[in-house]
Amino acid sequence: MQLKFTGSRTFEKTQLIAGFSRLMKSSELFVFCLSVTVLSDTELALEPEQVFLDDDDYTRAPASPTTVPNVRTYRPPSTGSNIMKSPRTPRVRTASMSQSNKRTAAGSILHADRRTIYTAGRPPWYNCTGGQEVEPFLIGICGASASGKTTVAEKIIESLNIPWVTIVSMDSFYKVLTEKQHIASMHNEYNFDHPDAFDMELLVEVLQRLREGKKVDVPIYNYVTHSRENRTKTMYGANVIIFEGILAFYNTEVLKLLDMKVFVDTDADIRLARRLRRDIVQRGRDLEGVLKQYMTYVKPSYQSYIAPCMAHADIIVPRGGENKVAISLIVQHVHKQLQLRGFKVREKLAVAHIGQPVPDSLYVLKDTPQVQGLHTFIRNKDTPRDEFIFYSKRLMRLVIEFALSLMPYSDHSVDTPQGIPYTGRKCDVEKICGVSILRAGETMEQAVCDVCKDIRIGKILIQTNQQTDEPELYYLRLPKDIKDYQVILMDATVATGAAAIMAIRVLLDHDVPETNISLVSLLMAEIGVHSIAYAFPQVKIVTSALDPEINEKFYVLPGIGNFGDRYFGTEPADDE
Repeated sequence: MQLKFTGSRTFEKTQLIAGFSRLMKSSELFVFCLSVTVLSDTELALEPEQVFLDDDDYTRAPASPTTVPNVRTYRPPSTGSNIMKSPRTPRVRTASMSQSNKRTAAGSILHADRRTIYTAGRPPWYNCTGGQEVEPFLIGICGASASGKTTVAEKIIESLNIPWVTIVSMDSFYKVLTEKQHIASMHNEYNFDHPDAFDMELLVEVLQRLREGKKVDVPIYNYVTHSRENRTKTMYGANVIIFEGILAFYNTEVLKLLDMKVFVDTDADIRLARRLRRDIVQRGRDLEGVLKQYMTYVKPSYQSYIAPCMAHADIIVPRGGENKVAISLIVQHVHKQLQLRGFKVREKLAVAHIGQPVPDSLYVLKDTPQVQGLHTFIRNKDTPRDEFIFYSKRLMRLVIEFALSLMPYSDHSVDTPQGIPYTGRKCDVEKICGVSILRAGETMEQAVCDVCKDIRIGKILIQTNQQTDEPELYYLRLPKDIKDYQVILMDATVATGAAAIMAIRVLLDHDVPETNISLVSLLMAEIGVHSIAYAFPQVKIVTSALDPEINEKFYVLPGIGNFGDRYFGTEPADDE
């Protein structure tokens, strides 16, 4: 197999992977904007896309790569591309990836080794008050062992034609075995198909949090050692959740959470043949042990506990993943339900709080002659880009310092080099994390790094859908223990507050207390401040200036234009 850059020289696979590895080590996150053509039996072509890579120390959205089907996207190789012809190719303006309504499921999810890349955004799932407005659609799939439940789940995802879908397997919730039970399991004398083998309390808690839009850490069960691994699988941000397991309908609390219940009915002989192949090849067991376990535990448990669950099913799917008609009916129903749950956020925010007094949670940097001078530079439409960047950075530093001054401080005494005691102040906050709302918020990262030594940085990518004008969540990368941090949330400008509210909602879903969040921006519109303060009254809102209104395109007036375009040099040409 060979890989080549379009319009350039041919590379061996090992050369290209080595090059990618060096790039990944040089930065925590980077944008991949090359046109790559893979020449093999099944071709994979990547058009210029935004691709974000991440570390194991951080939580990624919407879930781990194992929660989506292994669908490989195919696109015809790009022709006439001149991306590689010049290293000085002008930057292009970024736009929402969800502009086209013809995007397929494969086009929304790309897979590269152990990483999953999402190229379609998640629309708002909360209302103007910051509370949950849209719950994920929860599908339960039940059936006997080796009946094809996972295959049905993957077929549903492939046909749904939407991103942000998560599969939760009941197998992840097997109880931690005692020493006696562990010895019995090694001799195929422990019943893994009995309801008591599952941690139902943890299962219900995880499904409930996912339904509420919260982040969860799902256990990872090792079938070879019959134990849970030390690491967990993080899941967050699903529009559709598929929960599959042999006893998915057994627990009454789980049944109440399910929006649709599907039972997969497969012939017993086929199930036994699949189980033999799976347990011997994938789990390293011997034929005699597999048959012993099947006759002693699996078959009786199906008759006693699993088969009766069929009565709870809304749809029974014979032949599993081969039944295309049944899967098509399921997909049609899910699409209908998701459409009924849609709603608009930004339009409501733009008119929700007109004429309200300035909230107590707003802190505006003192309007000194220096601050006025910096605003004069960055607001001037004729300011060259290099000067715009320079004076923006100066203002960012001031507003970040101002935000830090609002944190709690206490008296602290030290000895000077002359041996004289000095009583000053020390910040009581030990753990601070900066989180930027990409892309404009990323420009403020250097300022917060300059004033906070060794600060950790998270990222949330939110873009506006050009068709709906709604913010959409594309990607997030946050420290796994972010709930223990004081968070400085950064965005260059705030108009309606829609993107900021979405970012704050993401932080709350990751268990960050509202009182631990400070939203910092160079410029805000009054309507955006009111919207954020009304939804999250305990969040500190910090800015260097407050402008009175926004226009029909949701730009701040008088404002500074599109900050990201001016900073990164991606302003549209005059003929656009």
